Amino acid sequence: MSAVGDDPEAQDALFSVPDSEAKSSVPAELERATFRLGFPPSYVIVGVYRLFTDKALYQPVWAKCKHGTQRGVIASLIWSALTFGIQRKFVRYFMANSPRVTGLSGDTLFGYQIPFSLYTYATAVLMVSQVTFIIRFFLSRNMHIARDRAWEQTVASRGKGPDFWRPYVEEWTNPPVVKKTSFIQRRLNGGLGAMVVKLMLLPFDLVPPVGIVIAAWFKGLRTARILHRRYFEAKKMTPEEIAIFMEERKWDYRIFGFTAAILEGLPIIGLVFTISNRVGAAMWAHDLEKRQHFYASKKET
Repeated sequence: MSAVGDDPEAQDALFSVPDSEAKSSVPAELERATFRLGFPPSYVIVGVYRLFTDKALYQPVWAKCKHGTQRGVIASLIWSALTFGIQRKFVRYFMANSPRVTGLSGDTLFGYQIPFSLYTYATAVLMVSQVTFIIRFFLSRNMHIARDRAWEQTVASRGKGPDFWRPYVEEWTNPPVVKKTSFIQRRLNGGLGAMVVKLMLLPFDLVPPVGIVIAAWFKGLRTARILHRRYFEAKKMTPEEIAIFMEERKWDYRIFGFTAAILEGLPIIGLVFTISNRVGAAMWAHDLEKRQHFYASKKET
C-alpha cells in the first residue's frame, strides 16, 4: 500500500485527483517513477536483477568479498565436520526433554511427516545458521564496504551527482504528528529489539520458512530504515524529518522492508541479498528524490 492510501485528504492534488487528471499533471520523466512508487517491493526485485546482471555492480562486489567468502566457506566446512556429531547428540537430548517447545514429537515436525531422522533435520537446520554466521563473520568488514559501493555505483549509474540530493520538502498539506519514542522503545528498535525478536522466534527456526516470514514482519520497518540510511544522510534530514517522512509512507516502508528482510533471512544466500537490497533501496531513493524535486518546483511557482 502506498502513502496515497493512508490519508488522501492530506495530500497534494497530484494524488487526490482521478488517475487521468493526475497523470496529465505529472511530467513525463516522473511517470514511470510514480508507477514504481505505487509498489515498493518491486525495488527489491529490481535490486536482485541489477546485481546479478550488471557487471559494474557484481564484479567489484565479488572482488571485495571473494577472499572472505572462501575463508568463511572453508572454516564453516571444518566446523561442521568436527561438531556435527556432538551437536546432534545435544539436539537429541534437547528434543527429548522439550518436545512441546520445539514442536518435535515422534517422527513428525509440527504434525508433518519428514523423510529422514528428526535429529538429523534439527541438527542440519542449526548448523546452517552457524555456517551463515561464520561466513558473515569473515565477510563483515568487506561486506560493509561492498554495500556502500553497491549504493554508490547504483546512484552513479543513474547519472546523478551529490547535488542531486536536495533538502527535504514536505509533500503533504497536513503532515502527520509523530510522537516521540520513549527510551525503552528506542532500545527495542535497535540491537536489543533484534535480540529479543530472535529469542522469541527461536522455536520457529526449526521450520525455516515460518521463522523467516515471522522475523521479517517484525524487522521490516527497521530494515527499511537501515536501507535508506544513506538517502537520509544525503538529504541531511533531521531525525524529526525522517520520522515524518517514514510515517507518511509507513506501509510503503513496511512492505519494502518486509520483502527485503525475507530475502536477507534466507540461510547463506541471504548474505548476497543484503547487497542487492542496497541496490534496490538506491533505486527507490532515486525515484523518491525525483518526486521531491517535483514538489519543490511546485512550491517555487
